[in-house]
Formats: sequence, structure tokens, C-alpha cells
Amino acid sequence: MPDKILVCKDCRTEFIFSEGEQAFYREKGFENEPQRCPECRRARKNQRRNNTGSTGRTGGRMQNNRW
Repeated sequence: MPDKILVCKDCRTEFIFSEGEQAFYREKGFENEPQRCPECRRARKNQRRNNTGSTGRTGGRMQNNRW
């Protein structure tokens, strides 16, 4: 399976979904291709990590189905 060129849904830049990454996705049972480039995936992951406090509360609102 050849490399694929995809477009990031956040920054709209093209990125390569390599043959090796495609094999990894298949091995893990993932059915969808990535929708974000590696930089935007990393930024989104860091943002989610920083938004969750140690108690699971953010401004008194429920997050991640925990209080």
C-alpha cells in the first residue's frame, strides 16, 4: 500500500500517511485515517492534558464523566 497524502482538518496543510503508519493503524484495528497532521495531533493532545486538573474539575463543570 503506497503512502497517502492527506489534508489536516485543523491547519489545512498536507501531510503524509506513510505505508508504515497505515500498517500500524490496520494492526490496531483503527478503521479511519488520521484527520490531523502530527503537529496538530500533538497540540490537541497537550491541550486536552492541560485542561484536566488533578481532581477532574474545570471551573465546576463535569469533564470526562468524572467529578
